[in-house]
Amino acid sequence: MARFSPAPDHPEQPIPKHLWKVAALSGMASYLDAALIVSIAVNLAIYRDSYDMGVWMAGAISAIVTGCIAVGSLVGGRLADMFGRRRVYNLDILCYALGTIVITLAPNDIVLFAGVLVAGLAAGADLPTSLAVVSDAAPADGRARLVSFTQVMWVLGIAVVMFLGYVLSDTGMTGARFITGHLAVAALVTWQLRSRLKLADEPSDAAVQEEAAASDAPRGSELKNVWNRAALLPMAATFVYYVAWGIGANTFGQFGTYLLVTVSGASQSLATGINLAFLPIALVLTFVFVRIADTPWRDRLFYVFTIVQVAAFCIASLTAGALVGMLVFFVLYQISNPFAGEASYKVWSQLTLPPDTRGTTQGLTYALSRGVFAGIAFVTPALMEYSVSLLLWSITLCMAASGVAGVYIVRVLIRRSPAAAAAPAGLGVART
Repeated sequence: MARFSPAPDHPEQPIPKHLWKVAALSGMASYLDAALIVSIAVNLAIYRDSYDMGVWMAGAISAIVTGCIAVGSLVGGRLADMFGRRRVYNLDILCYALGTIVITLAPNDIVLFAGVLVAGLAAGADLPTSLAVVSDAAPADGRARLVSFTQVMWVLGIAVVMFLGYVLSDTGMTGARFITGHLAVAALVTWQLRSRLKLADEPSDAAVQEEAAASDAPRGSELKNVWNRAALLPMAATFVYYVAWGIGANTFGQFGTYLLVTVSGASQSLATGINLAFLPIALVLTFVFVRIADTPWRDRLFYVFTIVQVAAFCIASLTAGALVGMLVFFVLYQISNPFAGEASYKVWSQLTLPPDTRGTTQGLTYALSRGVFAGIAFVTPALMEYSVSLLLWSITLCMAASGVAGVYIVRVLIRRSPAAAAAPAGLGVART
């Protein structure tokens, strides 16, 4: 098989403004996904006190949001490939709004559980669908930049919720309801804007054929086209990377504030403030990643920052969650995460997965990964209570494994990917 450069050395072509618009609206899937998970994390101690939750119910609430995102990703990605990405693209965001309204108005933990169920399913369905929409609309030499821009929205979702959690940390359930209420409003506004977005109904057959041929992938969205080497190898590799990396990221995303309060001895305000203080670093560096996403520096910097990231978790583990050690951890983690994290997974997936089944295949890797995260989230509060050191060292080993998987993707799969293949144009966005 011919070898391709991971990213072209020729000057980057400017991306039209209307494509940045679709990237932003699609990126709201990442914003709302991250914001939902982090809002549960930020509000978990408040929910525990207000609803008189036990440790296992707290774990169940955290687990169900991740589990539902997993199921939603699996079902939503498949439905998008079968019945049209535009239809699912608009419907799932509306269902998310309904779920967050239920969470906001929940009078008890049972209703809260139901709202998280609906919102999690909808958030999961939107993730692979929105990424496929961006990838379909993007030119080949701008795909990585547009896809990685959704990661800016992901970090922004975390930052906004962390900021609101810090400002409203002393307001109890009133602040918790405001945080989740803003998600409902954001989802409704996104639904309105998406419904006005002009997307073509069918992809360009010639363009999809060219990309599929370049990657030796069969045409069509049938399930049989998922179970072949062209789909299975990149799907398996990106899954291993994402699940290993995500165990650490998801644990700290959901339980970072909880850990700082219950283990490190920080107050609720200090805990949310620590998380918030380092997020601007991550946001700026994620923009840097977008800028280099279509250049060789994307994968070169991965090597450097995956080492920094593993070192960050080693420090957290060696200090057993002590406040000083956690401060150092957060600095190193926020510096490294934009270059060796979910953004890399998103870009690599869209560059290596077959075009006709992108929704199904990425939905499957999302689903399996989030299913693992859900199981771990369920036992994390109890494990944290049993041994923080055991929890942190286990996560550190997972982060090291993700680095190994990432190196394989860069050195083998990306080099074999059809870097110059044309993106399907028929799902592109009209200039409005």
